[in-house]
Amino acid sequence: MLGLVSLFMDLSSELIHALLPIFLVTTMGMSMSALGVLEGAAEATAMIVRIFSGPVSDWLGRRKPLLLLGYGLAALSKPLFPLAATPAVVVAARLIDRSGNGIRSAPT
Repeated sequence: MLGLVSLFMDLSSELIHALLPIFLVTTMGMSMSALGVLEGAAEATAMIVRIFSGPVSDWLGRRKPLLLLGYGLAALSKPLFPLAATPAVVVAARLIDRSGNGIRSAPT
């Protein structure tokens, strides 16, 4: 079951993230350099959260709560992308999504 959830979550993420640069640059008016900073910050967020979620998972001795939190954050961020009226909302949604990815990746 976890494999299917992971498949569909990754599929939805890839569908959104493939179109996100075009949306941000053409529709929202974000510069290419700002887009690069956003993508770098998003990946850094995922990696930094991973560093901490692994030890938290070991300390708790339970993986399921962190998996649920990670998938929940990622799922909650998805509707923010099409509803975004400003680049700040997209940035927040992207960072929330990558935080969820970092939380769920370390314990699995």
